[in-house]
Amino acid sequence: MTTSIASGSASAVRTYEVRTYGCQMNVHDSERLSGLLEDAGYLKATEGAQADVVVFNTCAVRENADNKLYGNLSHLAPIKQANPDLQIAVGGCLAQKDRATITEKAPYVDVVFGTHNIGSLPVLLERARVQEEAQVEILESLEVFPSTLPTKRESAYAAWVSVSVGCNNTCTFCIVPSLRGKEKDRRPGEILAEIEALVAEGVTEVTLLGQNVNAYGVEFGDRQAFSKLLRACGEIEGLERVRFTSPHPAEFTDDVIEAMAETPNVMPSLHMPLQSGSDRVLKAMRRSYRSTKFLGIIERVRAAIPHAAITTDIIVGFPGETEEDFQGTLDVVRESRFASAFTFQYSKRPGTPAADLPDQISPEVVKDRYGRLVDLVNEIAYEENKKNVGRTLELMVAEGEGRKDAETHRLSGRAPDNRLVHFNVAGAEGVRPGDMVKVEITYAAPHHLVADNPVLEVRRTRSGDAWEARQGRPEPEAASVGLGMPSVGVPAPLPAAPTCG
Repeated sequence: MTTSIASGSASAVRTYEVRTYGCQMNVHDSERLSGLLEDAGYLKATEGAQADVVVFNTCAVRENADNKLYGNLSHLAPIKQANPDLQIAVGGCLAQKDRATITEKAPYVDVVFGTHNIGSLPVLLERARVQEEAQVEILESLEVFPSTLPTKRESAYAAWVSVSVGCNNTCTFCIVPSLRGKEKDRRPGEILAEIEALVAEGVTEVTLLGQNVNAYGVEFGDRQAFSKLLRACGEIEGLERVRFTSPHPAEFTDDVIEAMAETPNVMPSLHMPLQSGSDRVLKAMRRSYRSTKFLGIIERVRAAIPHAAITTDIIVGFPGETEEDFQGTLDVVRESRFASAFTFQYSKRPGTPAADLPDQISPEVVKDRYGRLVDLVNEIAYEENKKNVGRTLELMVAEGEGRKDAETHRLSGRAPDNRLVHFNVAGAEGVRPGDMVKVEITYAAPHHLVADNPVLEVRRTRSGDAWEARQGRPEPEAASVGLGMPSVGVPAPLPAAPTCG
């Protein structure tokens, strides 16, 4: 039995809102924060209503992350002044980094907690309320593995499952290892038990999460632990789709490619962060691979899984990057034929080695290179998408991914390779998010596909049943998730931020 600590009186029920910024790890952590708060007796605030507790789950990836946080906090300052019972909590990577300054810059913040102790949030909120002073608790190492905490999943049919947290790499542009610590791996049995429990609830798609997911097993000395985990997922009855993000090219081994190709429910999609196509820049980034190794991985994946869609992360304007280096990146992009790429203009992260490197690139040059890269990425993505016209694909019907679905009278879904498809609803009456439909692709655009002929086949699923069951409960609408990066939708897998691969 859970004891509620959510209110100061027996009758009042306090509401909460979690605002999320950053990578897929933060999105997953926010599901845990929501679960913890509901377990403690809070209710999710209805859309448009002012919550009694506002939690900022922050990111420290971008240079302006702190400006974004303090700007958002300042909007709450007058509300807090008018209603002292409002509580504001700041957690996540920026809280871990700026623990000493948040309450100085925003003295009206009630709780500051780090990446290693998200489970402490309800207790810290109650302590701040009772003691009437800010509570700051930042642990230097993991207290409880996040996946053991209560969860409030936003999706009935897809779920994140952490296999590890932290990272052992030392990329010069990345602050994540200092904020999330060294890699900690879960035991395979714990992971598989969580997946089986999710499937029993109606989930049919899981995304395995790790800051460096394919290094899984390093802590207990099994170099093939990740490929074994993928194969074990293939044995779970009722689990239809398995994805993972984000791997690191340095540790991406052939046994993982073989497991992907030979395990039917492991989807033919791969997010493989490139960061740069220049070997000189990769060395300066401390990325322990070179362009030839990266291209070799792409070649072997395509040989084993011909229809695989490969996506990536690329940083433009890293300190010292020359036009020749940038051309090297364009060359690798042309050869890799990415289905899409998350492109970033380099920005300093205080506390990272790259922030102090000489030869910082002027904003004008970075902007020019960024524009040329985006043009090439879009051109190739369009060409690759056009190859799907005429193909029949099975889609998992998605919720909230087609922003124009209402006006186009379409629904949206994800193909096995994770491409977004907008499809004609004819022949799919009564289809629900989580159900499966077969469609023929009739049109391609750089960032999506369209199927304008009637649906060929509908398969109602347990996931659709789970989604429908949720609609029968009086539940507030899901709050928006501001990722601070291009979104490919929830709950389809989110490619990593450039710090995470």
